[in-house]
Amino acid sequence: MAIGVLAFSIGLAACDSPAASQGEAAIPSVEAGAEAAAADSAADASAAVIHGAPTFAALYPGAQADGAPIAANGPSGPGGLITFSTDADPEAVVAFYRQRAEKAGLASIMAMNQGEARAYGAAASGDRGASLQVVASPGEDGLTSVQLSWSAGA
Repeated sequence: MAIGVLAFSIGLAACDSPAASQGEAAIPSVEAGAEAAAADSAADASAAVIHGAPTFAALYPGAQADGAPIAANGPSGPGGLITFSTDADPEAVVAFYRQRAEKAGLASIMAMNQGEARAYGAAASGDRGASLQVVASPGEDGLTSVQLSWSAGA
């Protein structure tokens, strides 16, 4: 799993971003706000929208981003990667993203539990479909460290 996430991250970083080629910042901002009106739970309503990301890749409610998300364009459409910390446990974080992915029509393709760490992946059908990967593990400071990556699909 870790190798898969690393490969995805390297591939995403290697993608050509139009903004980067024009000398502009290729990093979208994280905008706090309510989720779409269709949100049916308090967690969905308090998730922070990541500008340019699909709705299934919102920032976990109450999370503190480690920095701005990294964005790029590739064969599977626009995608991104963000790391953050939260006081929620890894299982709750993965459950949040699993619910969002399934609501968006993505199918679960991978799940891993290793000690207290959790990982999950989902994808739409087809080679260029949307995808989501999340890895959540407990940190030394009592917070959960999370890496979230996505592709919006082509």
